[in-house]
Amino acid sequence: MRRSRPYCVGVTGSEPPASGGLEARGDRLAPGQLRASHQDRDRVVELLRVAAGDGRLTAEELDDRLEAALTARTYAELAALTTDLPAASSPLPALDTPPPKEMIRIDCGSGRATREGRWVVPRRMEVKIHSGEVRLDLTGAVISEPVLRIDADVHSGRLKLITKPGIAVDTDEVGVHSGQVKVRAPWGPDVPVTLRIEVAGKVHSGHIVATPPRRSFWGWLTRQPPPWATARPAIGR
Repeated sequence: MRRSRPYCVGVTGSEPPASGGLEARGDRLAPGQLRASHQDRDRVVELLRVAAGDGRLTAEELDDRLEAALTARTYAELAALTTDLPAASSPLPALDTPPPKEMIRIDCGSGRATREGRWVVPRRMEVKIHSGEVRLDLTGAVISEPVLRIDADVHSGRLKLITKPGIAVDTDEVGVHSGQVKVRAPWGPDVPVTLRIEVAGKVHSGHIVATPPRRSFWGWLTRQPPPWATARPAIGR
């Protein structure tokens, strides 16, 4: 079977919608409507294969569900494929993800502030850096808004954005004074944009860098493809 993969990519909590997360609340997406990643699909595929090996699914049911899993776009579509399987082994993230904050402010001195893993991307961020580093890893973040606005003020420090295919970074509104702004997107312009990051502000003897994850030393030594290459969505299939 040919795998076709259309590309999908402190916060305050909230109660999940009474309908189970399948309807939008106001202008915000319900948790079940958030876009699933390739990693989410792969985890469901593995669960389905294990269930078939345990005798819980027939060969025909497995084929049907695998096809649905590989083309699923949202968490709700993936969850529907595992509702009759043991809940303890479900690999899907909880659907009670809190809505994004309107604003997050980070003020970093001579230290380091990091956002990584499954953090919820807000609508706006204000980042001030003085001789420190702020690292925003977006590879596993929950993205429910199409645009993230970052107002940056960098003095002798660094703002680093770890991106993935589908994330576009615009730094046209950044003023640079004896510093550097660098955006690296090796997957090219043909990848559909799921999140646009608009960075504005100023850099004084500092750096703003946007780049995909680096390969580990072992990955480089064994000539494995870079992490972003394996996550690149299939186009035109």
